[in-house]
Amino acid sequence: MAEIRRWPVISALGVVQILTWGSSFYLPAVLAGPVADSTGWPLAGVVGGLSLGLLVAAFASPHVGAAIHRHGGRPVLAFAALSLAAGLTTLALAPALPVYLAGWLLLGLGMGCGLYDPAFATLGRLYGAQARPAITTLTLWGGFASTVCWPLSVFLVAQVGWRGACFAYAGLHLAVTLPLVLLMIPAAPALPVAAEHHPAGTAPLSGTERRAFLLFAGVLILGGAIMSLVSVHLLTLLQARGVALASAVSYGALIGPAQVGARIMEMSFKGRHHPLWTLTAALGLVALGLVLLACGLPGVGVWLVLYGGGNGIYSIARGTVPLALFGPVRYPLVVGRLARPGLIAQALAPPAGAFVLTHAGPDALWWVLSALGVANLVLVGALWRTR
Repeated sequence: MAEIRRWPVISALGVVQILTWGSSFYLPAVLAGPVADSTGWPLAGVVGGLSLGLLVAAFASPHVGAAIHRHGGRPVLAFAALSLAAGLTTLALAPALPVYLAGWLLLGLGMGCGLYDPAFATLGRLYGAQARPAITTLTLWGGFASTVCWPLSVFLVAQVGWRGACFAYAGLHLAVTLPLVLLMIPAAPALPVAAEHHPAGTAPLSGTERRAFLLFAGVLILGGAIMSLVSVHLLTLLQARGVALASAVSYGALIGPAQVGARIMEMSFKGRHHPLWTLTAALGLVALGLVLLACGLPGVGVWLVLYGGGNGIYSIARGTVPLALFGPVRYPLVVGRLARPGLIAQALAPPAGAFVLTHAGPDALWWVLSALGVANLVLVGALWRTR
């Protein structure tokens, strides 16, 4: 596919990613409070919908990867738009908490079919070994999801309430996301004959490749746990250090621009280095930022920028390292299988973090985060040996 034709595809996928992340993973950050206040449902149950959805996404992900391997990303991403619209409509109409949670089951299916990993797999099927620049550019778009959708969610809740906001996002998926996928994402090229006959749930890995697969799965588990813990508990952790709520929100807002800035820097290198260097730099910055935050040293904003920059290019490495290690033909299958453990970690980490906060205090959780960050660097060191 000619280089000039990549930009419409990546731009369309970028808009899809913004709306998909903003109306699913980032939705409870704004809606959870209004939902609990207006319904009387327990906040833990309302927020728990996201964990339920992530678990659904986790168990769907290998099947999603196999479907993209066989049929390409367009039908899978189109199904994601429909699932998200159905889930959001269910949330909007939910008369009781069990129905609300059923809506998150549908949203989880949409996340499993429509977030980064399926989008990366789609680009891998379209562009093969040359997909790395497209994956990098797509993460730049995705970095704006919270920047766009958090203010939009706040506006919608103020104007039409949380139920109206859910209806609005459902309409956006039907009116924007679905047409973009159907009209702008091309059909995938035919698979090599040999690739068509591999069992859908497995990719043939040698002994060294299997070791690399397990190590990278470990990286995704720890990375997913860190990202989820920070996104849910950061404000609580900062306030426990004496930071006022308004200041804590301002500090937290630094993470988004830091992610985007780091991704732009990664793009400037134009793929001249192995993706494992990107992964090493990402996890080094994450670990350094978390250790400095755990130590309680002055400069909270700077340490969060370090963390945010590392987290930004970690998203790129998630997509490019498997492409380099396992090749383009098996890429959708491998990405689908790798997505499951990371999503499970993202789902289970916040309640585990809440347990640590309750029984050991905020300092203990800071050091847990630091230990996870350092452990991930150790895994990357082992991963280098499988290159």
